[in-house]
Amino acid sequence: MSPTSIFADRRALFGFATLCCLLWGSAVPAVKFGYGLIGIAPGDTPSLLLFAGMRFCLAGLLLLGYALLSGRPIGMSLKRTGEVTLLGLGQTSVQYLTYYVGLAHTTAVKTSIMSSTLVFFSVLLAHFIYADDRLTTRRIAGCLLGFAGVVAVNFGAGVFDFHFSLEGEGLLLVSTFSASLFAIYGRRLSQNMDATVMTGWQLLFGGVALTALGLAGGGHFESFSLGAGLLVVYLAAVSAVAFALWSLLLKHNPVGSVAVYNFEIPIFGALLAALVLGESVLEWKNLAALILVSAGIWLVTRASSPRSGTGASASA
Repeated sequence: MSPTSIFADRRALFGFATLCCLLWGSAVPAVKFGYGLIGIAPGDTPSLLLFAGMRFCLAGLLLLGYALLSGRPIGMSLKRTGEVTLLGLGQTSVQYLTYYVGLAHTTAVKTSIMSSTLVFFSVLLAHFIYADDRLTTRRIAGCLLGFAGVVAVNFGAGVFDFHFSLEGEGLLLVSTFSASLFAIYGRRLSQNMDATVMTGWQLLFGGVALTALGLAGGGHFESFSLGAGLLVVYLAAVSAVAFALWSLLLKHNPVGSVAVYNFEIPIFGALLAALVLGESVLEWKNLAALILVSAGIWLVTRASSPRSGTGASASA
């Protein structure tokens, strides 16, 4: 890992991480719009998986094609193929399978709030895995502020109660835990291979698994127009760019300093959805959410600024 990488700079971390979250946030209304274009009912899990699988397969192919055009070798040894396959199954297949099934059994508000637990899992796991990524009072306070921001942006948006079901909230927790665990695993793999190639293969492997599950469950599209095709290409490009940048940020920075930016995703998703629907984005809850999330990110990144060589002590 190069000690002078731009991805280890705090300003670059802020810029690239925010861009990733903006892209992922834009995917929220885009995916919902896509369901309407191709006729997928919200509870039709096999068709949702088929749609997601197609998206991630294309994203992986886009990244691998970019790697080839830029002169990077994309071949892997048998051992490395097994490791990246495991990464794809965990970070893409398991994460999105449990997310879609869990989403079908709970409210959108609770989904947004439960999904933000990814940050807590990432920070906690990093504390036990990396010697230079420990929990501190400032880091805990930053995570709590970010979580408060996610709650704020969802205030009054729908039903929230303390009911907990294994097929709903339970699977959402499995999704966020899988995402955080395998992000750390991917960080370790990226120390010894090109992050773009690694991300391309893991998206492709994970996408193939989701596609197979969708087809096995009877997933299908009622219609597929040119508009739907263009939307899938956009979503694939979003995944390709965001996942590739995120892998590079994890490679060069402490996990906690990157993971905290995940709090931005539901904020951007809510703001962009409001814009698409013609609603005002200057509501007090949106402004409060932005302030809380920004303060939380500042506390966490201030507490542990990016340093060169942070990935060298990985023990997982």
